[in-house]
Amino acid sequence: MTLLIFAGVLLAAMSLGMPIAFALMVSSLALMWHLDAFDAQGLALQMINGADSFPLLAIPFFMLAGEAMNAGGLSRRLVGLGMKLVGHVRGGLGYVAVIAAIFLASLSGSAVADTAALAAVLLPVMKQAGHDVPRSAGLMAAGGIIAPVIPPSIGYIVFGVAANVSITSLFLAGIVPGILMGLALAVTWAVCARNEGAAVLPRASWAERLQALKEAGLALGLPALIIGGLRFGIFTPTEAAVVAAVYALAVGMLVYRELHPRDLPKVMLAAVRTSAAVMFLVAAAAVSAYLITIADIPGEVRGLLEPFMGERILLMLAIMLLVVVVGTALDFIPTILILTPVLMPIVREAGIDPVYFGVLFIMNNAIGLLTPPVGTVLNVVCSVGRVRMGAVVRGVMPFLTAQIVVLLALVMMPWLVLGPLRWMR
Repeated sequence: MTLLIFAGVLLAAMSLGMPIAFALMVSSLALMWHLDAFDAQGLALQMINGADSFPLLAIPFFMLAGEAMNAGGLSRRLVGLGMKLVGHVRGGLGYVAVIAAIFLASLSGSAVADTAALAAVLLPVMKQAGHDVPRSAGLMAAGGIIAPVIPPSIGYIVFGVAANVSITSLFLAGIVPGILMGLALAVTWAVCARNEGAAVLPRASWAERLQALKEAGLALGLPALIIGGLRFGIFTPTEAAVVAAVYALAVGMLVYRELHPRDLPKVMLAAVRTSAAVMFLVAAAAVSAYLITIADIPGEVRGLLEPFMGERILLMLAIMLLVVVVGTALDFIPTILILTPVLMPIVREAGIDPVYFGVLFIMNNAIGLLTPPVGTVLNVVCSVGRVRMGAVVRGVMPFLTAQIVVLLALVMMPWLVLGPLRWMR
């Protein structure tokens, strides 16, 4: 009954156009009323406690780093490097999009920001070269969702705080799955684009490639700095976010000199706006998580998943199916915040590694960014590339299928996540 009340009020509030954070608060109030435990002071206290977390400080700094990278020319140079390396092969611009998506994912951790950057730079070029526009837009969207999987990832930070799981371990465990997502996109693009008569870029000379590598070298150094610092225990994920922000600002202002002091207020304001929205969601979800525990909603969900508790693979498949269904109606961060306190007790009871589950959970939520009707990343591509939603949905389907195949492979073969994690630890 409590599960129906919570879900019903949440969906009803969202259907009325209420923002997710406020819908969570309304559903929490409904649970309080149902449990006869209404306490306005407790509501405010839980919100403050939910946002009062040192690891969450990483969010605004990673957001600032991403904005500084786009404004300071780091993102553009990475795309330029990919064009010099593989732009001359058949379908080369698609491979450039995949390579650039992996590079950008290792810098910002934001699917929306990476997708917008890819679509703005590459989609006009691919259209001019003669590539199918909906398919190209679908590739941009599918490439953008690699960002939440490869570190640094805002999703890992939010999940790590909500589930009390090591964020450093999540960062390290997400590297191989993110690369596998990129490889799946490259293979799918090779199959889909093999019969296109699109033009290719002129082959770049080795001198031009070396020059592009030199220009992008400092941008490539940032992910190496972050992963190396985490791997060897030099800094925590929160400190890594500060390092990333300072590094991006310094390179953009002092080396590339594309980020000017007059641009700083705009860059910081954009980071603040995004961070404030995420933090308000976290605060509102903290109340929901508290009441979900009090109302024993995880116990009700466990009852629904009882037939699968003896088989870890079947249980993971059932959970992933649940997340896909929820992800069609909710955005990335709200899905994490709502489902984490519900699913983690079940995962721990079943003996599933929390880090392994966290990586697949974030990947599944990232795939939800490609599924209508919400499909945040699809909306970004439509807006930036001026392509109709129906066309983008048609174009993204082969790449969405490829990402789901990667997810299923990781469910069937946990060692693809846990093996590299043990080595990097």
